[in-house]
Amino acid sequence: MNGKRIVVVLGGNLAQTEGRSAYTQQRLLEKTAIELAKLIKEGHQLVITYDNTYQLENVYLQQMQSERMDHPSMPLDVCGALSQGMIGYWLENALDLRLREFGIIKPVVSLVTRAEVDPADEAFWNPVWPIGPYYTEKESNALMEETGEAYLEVDPNKGWRKVVPSLMPIKILEQQAVETLADSGHIVICAGGGGVPVIYRRGRYIGVEGVVDKDFASKKLAEEINADVLLMLTEVDHAYVHFNTPDEQALQLVETDEIEHLLNENHFAPGSMLRKIRAGIDFAKTCTDKECIITSLDRASEALQGKTGTKIVKQRDGSLVSN
Repeated sequence: MNGKRIVVVLGGNLAQTEGRSAYTQQRLLEKTAIELAKLIKEGHQLVITYDNTYQLENVYLQQMQSERMDHPSMPLDVCGALSQGMIGYWLENALDLRLREFGIIKPVVSLVTRAEVDPADEAFWNPVWPIGPYYTEKESNALMEETGEAYLEVDPNKGWRKVVPSLMPIKILEQQAVETLADSGHIVICAGGGGVPVIYRRGRYIGVEGVVDKDFASKKLAEEINADVLLMLTEVDHAYVHFNTPDEQALQLVETDEIEHLLNENHFAPGSMLRKIRAGIDFAKTCTDKECIITSLDRASEALQGKTGTKIVKQRDGSLVSN
């Protein structure tokens, strides 16, 4: 098998555990690292991105709960950088362990990564991403009046939460460093949670309160470093149409025009497969030899060999949707 440059996107399910202790999260990443090490052993060059939803929330909550006049809490962009450092450190250790078990000596490096966003992004005026503690409606109204922040009722049984923008990346600022490190043989861990959102203003980058779309940030990075494959790892072996119905159909090899048609027919759920499909279409369209693969972690190697998974490729002649 010829080795490929692959941007591997670790989905949120791979970082969620029954408990949120450091021990349980590290054990899960060690299991994840086994499958990543298999791909490296097969000769592939990996750049690894990941979801940080649960870790970011933990850090943010801890900051808020420990806040005092003489000990102010850190803003959300800083919490994002802190969570990147934490997960990157754990994943570096996990990959070092598994690579040694396979007899592979390769340098592993984790980068705190920034994603430039557009200050005119409409998401700034329509925040939807909940974070932080729950409040009553009265408490949230008082906070909105005091801080100008947005709060929404996200769960009738739990209450209201602060909501922040979910932003689209326009550039991964560390992409040149990522490419240089990958070219020199490093396994690179980067763009956690899509990267820390920053805007460029008056000659400097400034962190903003919000989160970045992880799937589109990974797609953007894959384009910028000329990756061959965008490999999105999630809970299921394929993307499906008519998911969880008697007519459920697994998508195997599918062209961009055809899957766009399925997308427009609302076959893919928001907050689940929808963003992955959109990012995969955009990446596959960049070149005929680029492909996006969506599959589960433990079948990643098989998917790269064409044995499973959903593969999105640029439009050619004829339909390629398979049962």
